[in-house]
Amino acid sequence: MKLKPLHDNVVVKPASAEETTASGIVLPETSKERPEKGEVIAVGPGRHLENGQLSKMDVKVGDKIMFKKYSPDEIKVDGEEYLLLRESDIIAILE
Repeated sequence: MKLKPLHDNVVVKPASAEETTASGIVLPETSKERPEKGEVIAVGPGRHLENGQLSKMDVKVGDKIMFKKYSPDEIKVDGEEYLLLRESDIIAILE
């Protein structure tokens, strides 16, 4: 199934959570925090401005991004987990 987000929505594949700390402590699944980074999988066409024009998206498929921790909605498609968020919740493109 192919995802095609609407408006200024972005579908993100979350970055895998760290399983060990820098000092080598193995983290159990329950202690892992929500990801704040991921890769853009699909991008909507943009949002409509008050004057009727379409605002272009600043992110594109393949971009590695950083986003607000609690902003995305979790979705599952064909057994894969993705995050759905608005472009305004993206705080940086990682280069």
